[in-house]
This record gives sequence, structure tokens and C-alpha cells, in this order.
Amino acid sequence: MRYKVTFVVGLALGYVLGTRAGRERYEQLKKSARELAQNPAVRNAAETAGQSGRQFAGKAFAAVGDRVGGVVPGALADRVRGLRGRGSGADDEWGTSNT
Repeated sequence: MRYKVTFVVGLALGYVLGTRAGRERYEQLKKSARELAQNPAVRNAAETAGQSGRQFAGKAFAAVGDRVGGVVPGALADRVRGLRGRGSGADDEWGTSNT
């Protein structure tokens, strides 16, 4: 899935940078991308992916911490704790919540 998304993003970027259709087509693409980003389904999917990523990072941090005997740099430990706190289910900067 990751490779498909990367391919689509690369394809879109290549089209935008390589197009000869001009400014009008660029503005159309920009408007379409903005509308897609503001779609509630897309925003919810992005929020879910972010929460899954934070959970995975927390589990990975715990597994690595167990293997290295608790010798994890303090800055990294603070960063992971900060990421864990963001997934609390409260409203985020988008005005959405995990409902």
C-alpha cells in the first residue's frame, strides 16, 4: 500500500512539474487537492493512520527499550511520551475527535 501511495504522489508531482498546460491547469489541480484534503473521510483516515503510527511507535519503543536494557536517550524517551499524549482522543488541530 505504501508503494502505491508513493507512486501516485510521485506521478502527481511529476505531472504538475512537467506539465505544459500552464497556470490554469495547475490551479485546477491545486483546488482538487485542497478539496480532497478537506474531505471528512480523508481527514478521518489520516487521523486514524496517525493514531496507529503513534501506537506502533510506542510498542516499538517499548520493545527496543527492553532489548537495550533501558539505555535509551532521554530526548527520544521524551519524544515518544509526547507522541503517546497526543492520541488521547481529544479534539485535535483539525477540530475532529476520535469518535
